[in-house]
Amino acid sequence: MQRSSRKAEPMKIQVLFLFLLSLLWGAISQQIQYVIPEELAKGLPVGNLAKDLKLNVQELPARKLRVSAENLFSVNAESGDLLVNGRIDREEICGRKSECALEFEMVAENPMNVFHVIVAIQDINDNAPRFTAKVIDLEICESALPGVKFPLDSAQDEDVESNSLKIYTINSNEHFSVTTKESPDGSKYPELLLEKPLDREQQSSHQLILTAMDGGDPPLSGTTQIRIQVTDANDNAPVFSQDTYRVSLQENVPTGTSVLQVMAADQDEGDNAEITYAFLSAPTSTSLLFNLNPNTGDITTNGTLDFEKTNRYMLVIEAKNGGVHTAHCNVQIEIVDENDNAPEVTLMSYSNQIPEDSDLGTVVALFKVRDRDSGQNGLVTCYIQEDVPFKLESTSKNYYKLVIDSALDREQMAEYNVTITATDKGKPSLFSSTSVTLQISDINDNAPIFHQASYLVHVAENNPPGASIAQVSAFDPDLGPNGRVSYSIVASDLEPRALASYVSVSAQSGVVVAQRAFDHEQLRAFELTLQARDQGSPALSANVSLRVLVGDRNDNAPRVLYPALGPDGSALFDTVPRAAQPGYLVTKVVAVDADSGHNAWLSYHVLQASEPGLFSLGLRTGEVRTARTLGDRDAARQRLLVAVRDGGQPPLSATATLLLVFADSLQEVLPDVSDRPEPSDAQAELQFYLVVALALISVLFLLAVILAVALCLRRSSSPAVWSCFPQDLSSKSGPGALPSYSEGTLPYSYNLCVASRLAKTEFTFSNLKPDMVPSRDLLCDDTSMDVCVSSEDPQIVSDSSFAPHVSFCKPAFILSRA
Repeated sequence: MQRSSRKAEPMKIQVLFLFLLSLLWGAISQQIQYVIPEELAKGLPVGNLAKDLKLNVQELPARKLRVSAENLFSVNAESGDLLVNGRIDREEICGRKSECALEFEMVAENPMNVFHVIVAIQDINDNAPRFTAKVIDLEICESALPGVKFPLDSAQDEDVESNSLKIYTINSNEHFSVTTKESPDGSKYPELLLEKPLDREQQSSHQLILTAMDGGDPPLSGTTQIRIQVTDANDNAPVFSQDTYRVSLQENVPTGTSVLQVMAADQDEGDNAEITYAFLSAPTSTSLLFNLNPNTGDITTNGTLDFEKTNRYMLVIEAKNGGVHTAHCNVQIEIVDENDNAPEVTLMSYSNQIPEDSDLGTVVALFKVRDRDSGQNGLVTCYIQEDVPFKLESTSKNYYKLVIDSALDREQMAEYNVTITATDKGKPSLFSSTSVTLQISDINDNAPIFHQASYLVHVAENNPPGASIAQVSAFDPDLGPNGRVSYSIVASDLEPRALASYVSVSAQSGVVVAQRAFDHEQLRAFELTLQARDQGSPALSANVSLRVLVGDRNDNAPRVLYPALGPDGSALFDTVPRAAQPGYLVTKVVAVDADSGHNAWLSYHVLQASEPGLFSLGLRTGEVRTARTLGDRDAARQRLLVAVRDGGQPPLSATATLLLVFADSLQEVLPDVSDRPEPSDAQAELQFYLVVALALISVLFLLAVILAVALCLRRSSSPAVWSCFPQDLSSKSGPGALPSYSEGTLPYSYNLCVASRLAKTEFTFSNLKPDMVPSRDLLCDDTSMDVCVSSEDPQIVSDSSFAPHVSFCKPAFILSRA
């Protein structure tokens, strides 16, 4: 057998041809196609995929190009060339198909995409025709007439088209010639023609050389030997009822199933009419699949028929009568496809980690489906069984992309198990499934969330420094640093410089710690803005307000504002008219408590009195009134010791001493003062000047009153004329300057007026609400004080506009202690 190889075309012409063909094919089918001859050496380029796909050469390493047919082709990661990676034998790949093309896919990542590549393989004349048998034995009766034809076993040539078997020849002789015939399936077989009658007596056998030659350039050939045995005459040859038998047979039929029966008739009698049947030149694989009964001509199956392997069988049956004459017929068996192959789903590529902020339409996996059946049995549809935020998109007849169909949220679902099911359209339909697990990676897309919209904390004053007063907590559903929360104070209504000395917050736990003891009287409430911030990039945060209310404790005792002590620490005294009736307002004990609420709710109690039943004390008002009229046996000078208690637990208290003198005029008081023991020289001199000053002031006061009354009577006919005294008429040692209070309780204010006719003085009090606390020091010489004299009505008019102020301008004297 001769064998040669076809020379490859020049590379320049081939590249130009491939380029033009790829452009034409891309315009038609949008696929990349190359044409190469078979047996191309390993490492030679097929074409430049990067150029044809318009890919950037610099991006090729990142795109990770790879092909599905890695055993035959590979991709150069630097140049993008498609290279031959293995032996490309057309006959092994496509058999005897007239057209041979390899279809495979190239997958690129970042972004993921798939490209379809078709490489057409051209046949070269690398296979010579060959005969199955080295010797062909024939028996021809000597009575055979010229023109009788004898079909011979055909030669096999694995090449196709022009390189396939073309012609048969035999060596030169006078009795036989050979012609080339074509069978229904397109194969060529030799037919031996008797040119001249045989004479067994002259020559009982003939030796011929049969040559089969293909159409390659140069042609290849194969030979076999024909041995012809000349026998005695047998006049009639068998005749088949049909030249070609055709039958259709379902694949997967049981072994032993009857296919058909061939039948031949012979007009001879006796042994010459006995016909036997046999396969002629049947391939070994075919003879193993079918049985032929030599006596009846019944053909039965001997194995499993698979449409996917072979869809048509061509058998040649030979009938012999007595072993001399023969006849031939063809049996064509068409295999009918059944839906016996379930679709196959292959995962080509997928992403292990999918960011939860991926765009819709992002490709996360690539699947390939295949069904080896044909027709409707081979049509496959794919779908996803679960309700997941993904969908399948078909990219070609057998490729699907799994893409994102809706927004992903790792906090709701961190992992998806997606099952891809492929179903064909056969009846009954077959299906197969494959699953892929997709992990969703975290993105910092959730800000911390506080467990409460706002926080309100009550803290009692005098708390120990360093104690925890509150704890805020926030939750971040993200993972790792994206979900790790730290806390800080970002704003406050406190002074920025003072904030750090009041509170701090733990960055890890959110515990708010007091840095100092709070004082309700100085700071009743303050508000903080706390921030929870994660450690993602970029970081996200949330704010919450924390309001701290400082609760009051009974830590301040009441403070007596009136009566106040004199400059030298001595007690002041008040005068009471001798004719004062029961209920006459003598004076009022005024006290404040810096605490609030029940802790500042004051009550007044008499601890000690010179005459217990002479005066009464208001429990809540602190007003001292006469309980009865002054008796003859009652002393003119009375002393009351008053206790002021708050409502706290335990209660705190303060005491005040009241010195009351019954007198109708100032002159009556002076002798009492003069009766005191003589003080020391310095003190006596001081008291002397004081008494003289008081006397002068009293005289001037009386003159001013008389003058004011006279002027008022002249200018007005009103029966009641009021005039206001100058403020400097108040005693030097009178109530004096009141302590400065901007907080606490100061429930009353006073306006003191003196009537000109009646020898009694009355006070009227206007209630002080909590929000009317005086904003500045209470001084006796404040312009809010009015001292008036009425000629008729002794009642004192209350003016609420002066409620925040306390003024006492009634004459008072200092009584020195003995």
